[in-house]
Amino acid sequence: MPDRTVQIAVPRPLHAVYDYAVPEASPLPEVGARVRVPFGNTNVIGICTSNSVDSPHPKLKAVTEVLDYGSAIPEELIDLAKWMSGYYHHPMGEVFATVLPVAARKGASFEIDPPDSWAATHIEFDNKRAHAQRSLLDYIRENGPTAGADLVEAGYRRETLRKLVASGHIEAALPESTHTAEQPPQPSKAQADAIEAIKSAIGRYHAYLLEGVTGSGKTEVYLRAMEPVIAAGGQVLVLVPEIALTPQTLKRFQNRYASVGMMHSNLTDHERLQTWLKCRAGEISVLIGTRSAVFTAFSKLGLIIVDEEHDSSYKQTDGLRYSARDLAAKRASALSIPVVFGSATPALETIHNSDRGRYTRLELPSRAAGASMPTYHVIDTRGQSLRDGISNELHHVIRKHLDNRGQVLLFLNRRGFSPALLCTSCGWQAMCPECDARLTLHKQPRQLMCHHCGLRLEVPEACDECGHLGLIPVGLGTQRTEDAVAQRFTDVPVYRIDRDTVRSNAQLEARFDKINTGAPAIMVGTQMLAKGHHFPNVTLVAVLNADAGFLSGDFRAPERTAQLIVQVAGRAGRAERPGEVWIQTWQPQNPLLNRLIEKGYRGFAELELAERRKMGLPPARPMAMLRAESSNPGEALELLGKLKSQSSNLECMGPVPAPVARIANRSRFQLMLLADNRSVLHTALARLSPGKIPRTLRWSIDVDPYDSL
Repeated sequence: MPDRTVQIAVPRPLHAVYDYAVPEASPLPEVGARVRVPFGNTNVIGICTSNSVDSPHPKLKAVTEVLDYGSAIPEELIDLAKWMSGYYHHPMGEVFATVLPVAARKGASFEIDPPDSWAATHIEFDNKRAHAQRSLLDYIRENGPTAGADLVEAGYRRETLRKLVASGHIEAALPESTHTAEQPPQPSKAQADAIEAIKSAIGRYHAYLLEGVTGSGKTEVYLRAMEPVIAAGGQVLVLVPEIALTPQTLKRFQNRYASVGMMHSNLTDHERLQTWLKCRAGEISVLIGTRSAVFTAFSKLGLIIVDEEHDSSYKQTDGLRYSARDLAAKRASALSIPVVFGSATPALETIHNSDRGRYTRLELPSRAAGASMPTYHVIDTRGQSLRDGISNELHHVIRKHLDNRGQVLLFLNRRGFSPALLCTSCGWQAMCPECDARLTLHKQPRQLMCHHCGLRLEVPEACDECGHLGLIPVGLGTQRTEDAVAQRFTDVPVYRIDRDTVRSNAQLEARFDKINTGAPAIMVGTQMLAKGHHFPNVTLVAVLNADAGFLSGDFRAPERTAQLIVQVAGRAGRAERPGEVWIQTWQPQNPLLNRLIEKGYRGFAELELAERRKMGLPPARPMAMLRAESSNPGEALELLGKLKSQSSNLECMGPVPAPVARIANRSRFQLMLLADNRSVLHTALARLSPGKIPRTLRWSIDVDPYDSL
């Protein structure tokens, strides 16, 4: 019967929704409820999209189980999911699966755990043989109400905890708040103006670009702007690009506000679900999270902040290829609340929106507390003999800063010891057997590694082609730079910070604690060092190779390179000591580099935007990328050729091989589509019909792609 039929979106790459019968004994689920249904030879958990179906399919399978009779997903997020499905041309079931936390997709209960915090009772403990229980009880009495996780971290066992609970010596209790209302610093006039502007928009939609130089106090603007939201019982979502930034950002917000939560991929599935549920219940006032936190349910969301909004981490690059930055704006608009995009180096799309009046630009033109901006210097490396990537001039500059008790940061955005292993006899290079890419030489542990598919191989003693023993590393990576500076500057410690040395927040914090003692030191690192970290004693930042990005064929590469240079330069001179930035380049006459140094990032952005408009590229025109990959390259090319023939009203570039044409033995091709407006682009994308494709072939649509080459 129609009134006992529901439509379910299943988590499969299928654009249809499916009719199912609800047994008479079971209440009808609401729209947004999780429902377990038979699909093919298995059972899956889908989302109810309708419980009123006028013309159901004549042959219906029955719902296996209704997990939620009420909606698991708030109506606002259901609407957002539907919009995403249309905008990104992605199956609705997979969109819902992305919106829900992983544990929720697997059927976990939507119950908030009781507090896992324990306090001692007044009952005397007289079991002299239970030494472990006595020790734990004494610890709790000494420290006050303590979270169970903290007790485990302190070396106590859950079994001991349970015995004390059973005997009545400890009981569940709310943890003591560590929040202390700190005295905030006095804002500058520019900060005060920005704060008042954002506060004035509370309760209505308004988008702001908070453009402030590095160290200008953007976080203080965020903290003060959210005051009226929190005071009125509302909630704030703060998006950050990296897990590495979450702990230090969390501390600043916890020092100002009592109820602050985190959402990032280092948490367990259960922990993420608990945070999601607490936000939905209104128990968390401020949520700080990475990209997927944009899908968190809230009871009274009043403000969204996107910190370092230019960062590529906000773009999901597989599956549902969404932009968390763009979804933040969409969600704020739907909820009629303000959204703030903060950056020292805004994305050109954001600047474009500001220039068109869609976003209001707020400026913080100077550093907080009167700190000076760093000075820029260029080292022309043409005709010079570089030793492990460092010129003689740069060597002397490093030495001078160390002698003056400063710290030095060497920036090189390439991991490993060397990007290539070469035979000096025949020119053979160590290549990944499964990818069209060179293997990177790593020294600790000593191995060859593919940074695309993750393959690891032993380092050969002789050339695979001619048997020659003369294999040499070519090119520069962070490991090689670390070794080189450690040998040349033996009087100071050298800290390498990249994905190979830092795999957890604890490791990162431990390394930063050593650096922030203030003693002279050298840091060698990748873009991990460019993102928001505060090093008050760094007086020199050196960019070892600024040319690769400016000379790339990817039209977005100059923008990314300029952002990295400015961001990493911003680590210098953050306290009372002035900072210097030295840039090594083979092309000192490069107009983009010179514009960046002479006119700052804004001057660079104006020049680059003009070039994009001239070329008809984003953000002047919308773009989508069609990608196909297969173990049979002919299949992928044939599919993209067919889709190109269906896109005659668009400007098409390709199909061409992807920059890395083969990964894990699968050939990869791409087709770039451009239109004069979004309506034309989306209409064309909606009409694409690949037909029946082989199982070995995968293809995808990427709207507003970040990687375009």
